[in-house]
Amino acid sequence: QVKIVESGGVLVQPGGSLRLSCVASGFPFSDYAMSWYRQAPGKERESVAWISINGGSADYADSVKGRFTASRDNARNAIYLQMNSLKPEDTAVYYCNAPTLVAGPVDSWGQGTQVTVSV
Repeated sequence: QVKIVESGGVLVQPGGSLRLSCVASGFPFSDYAMSWYRQAPGKERESVAWISINGGSADYADSVKGRFTASRDNARNAIYLQMNSLKPEDTAVYYCNAPTLVAGPVDSWGQGTQVTVSV
């Protein structure tokens, strides 16, 4: 049974930094590329970062490129998202998941973690 738990979201001021964490279980984590997603109020969930199986490659949405950095620790079944120079438009619930699982028939989403960027 897939279980994904995100954490680290808080209220932060514009220009601030934050590090999100995600721990996963129930599937062979080190065999899966992983992504960070976010969903803002009234908007669809979108992918913001992708990281390869061994962490050697990453890709980012244009809106976060140069500000966000994804990393992973396969020994801990964990991925992280370092978020710098935060903007109010980064406010959203952030989720992690494996794109392969997202495309599958089972709902593998965790509860997400709320990031609010505001003065």
